[in-house]
Amino acid sequence: MKAKKNKTIFRCQECGHEAAKWLGKCPDCGKWNSFVEEREAPELGARHVRQLTDFSSEAVAIDDVSLSSFARVATGIGEFDRMIGGGIVPGSLVLLGGAPGIGKSTLMLQVSAALSQKSRVLYISGEESLSQVKARADRLGVRSSALYLVSETNLENMLAAVEKTTPHYVIVDSIQTTYRADLSSAPGSVGQIRECAAEFLRLAKSKGMTVFLLGHVTKEGDIAGPRVLEHIVDTVLYFETERQQVFRILRAYKNRFGPTSEIGVFEMRSTGLCEITNPSQLFLGERSLNAPGSIVTTTMEGTRPLLLEVQSLVTRTNFGFPKRMVTGYDAGRVTILIAVLEKRIGLNLETQDVFVNVVGGLKIKETGIDLATACAIASAHSNFVCSPKCVVVGEVGLAGEVRSIAMLAERLSEAEKLGFERAIVPQSNLRHIHYKGKLEIIGVDSVEQAIQKIR
Repeated sequence: MKAKKNKTIFRCQECGHEAAKWLGKCPDCGKWNSFVEEREAPELGARHVRQLTDFSSEAVAIDDVSLSSFARVATGIGEFDRMIGGGIVPGSLVLLGGAPGIGKSTLMLQVSAALSQKSRVLYISGEESLSQVKARADRLGVRSSALYLVSETNLENMLAAVEKTTPHYVIVDSIQTTYRADLSSAPGSVGQIRECAAEFLRLAKSKGMTVFLLGHVTKEGDIAGPRVLEHIVDTVLYFETERQQVFRILRAYKNRFGPTSEIGVFEMRSTGLCEITNPSQLFLGERSLNAPGSIVTTTMEGTRPLLLEVQSLVTRTNFGFPKRMVTGYDAGRVTILIAVLEKRIGLNLETQDVFVNVVGGLKIKETGIDLATACAIASAHSNFVCSPKCVVVGEVGLAGEVRSIAMLAERLSEAEKLGFERAIVPQSNLRHIHYKGKLEIIGVDSVEQAIQKIR
């Protein structure tokens, strides 16, 4: 039988769309000049096809499925365990992404050291030699006879090392340096990333091993180049902050076995990443008490209430078009709040540059800090200082009304722990609030009322 030649195809580096010829613009994602030439891998035999699906099972009733192998394993790093739902699920495939140099390798080396106290761990480095990994381990104080190191980029050699050491946990650093020899495309391309990740998925599910894949991000913020791994893996963890910042915020963007709204806060030190158990105190540690435009608010990250400082600066514009610059919050939402302040309260902001910043590097997505942002802008515009012992929380509507928010009691309890005395909250929340603390609670129906109360 005559062997079939490898077929040449063109694949989009962003979304993975395949085409028979080169295209200038991808019809799926709309990117220009994103197609690269690849050769398809030769057809796999029946034996290899069976290997890729050897974690399949027979059809059984859901009541007969046992959860004995689903017990989570805690690493001992509190912020990491709480963020992923209480511990690592055996047999899961986890993707950790972030900017280069932000601390992915450091964090996973610390997690490997903690897991090696209970089980055998294999750390595969495709970017550093064994001596370089050992130097970092000595700096972090990592010493364990159950932690094995391998410096390799070839997928077949990686799997051979796994078969030889039989670990319970495998760390691959990183997925874009891993390649399959039977694929002609370069490491980091769409085909290589997808095929290598699929092989690690088979390894995790068939052997019951937990596999961690580390991946860098592109300028567009995509993990490991194209975002072709998110549907393959079980959990996607992502460092939100930049490497220039001391504090690292790790968020779970996808988690099949736990919440996706939790975050972990770490501080980068010479001894590694140290967990921050009280982020609220950290974010408010350098707050200025006598500066206009500074308001303290609360937000919920999963089940954890966080206190944050919202800063605003309003200054006369030197050009015909005023600037609206926002850090840590939705810029479109701030534009709406500025329009509400102009229309409903009468603030003259059309000739003013408005700058808004959420201190600490955290990116807020909920609308519960709308009222604090509006009050901060009004404070900066009118140049008055807000009460330093007051916390403001609430959602703002287009009519200037203040709407209710969720989990108000938990937010107020966190504010009371940090020494705050007053809280400005939506009036509608007072009808069914279960807070029994000592804070003075002031309900407001509109943004105008809230601005009058914060002085």
